[in-house]
Amino acid sequence: MSTHVYRGFEIYPLIYSHLPPQDGRAHDYEAGFDAAVKICLRGTDTTITRSQTFKLLDDSPFASAGDARRASLHYAEGIIDRNRGEQWTLAEVLS
Repeated sequence: MSTHVYRGFEIYPLIYSHLPPQDGRAHDYEAGFDAAVKICLRGTDTTITRSQTFKLLDDSPFASAGDARRASLHYAEGIIDRNRGEQWTLAEVLS
């Protein structure tokens, strides 16, 4: 899993096939990809103190895993920026 650090938060893009596999077949990557993102805040002792996962809401799947990854990073940075960067906690996002 790739990690991106932004304003002190760790961002983990979560990319998965738009359609689940059926009847024992492999994933249908031609159907596109969906994305979510996990945002983590670490404490001073390097343990994760808080984390929250957000699903990207999009009407259609992303054409490639790379597009989905870039969109999830952008989405997470927007959440962090809207909540004043390092001055917020993940619990405040939900209120």
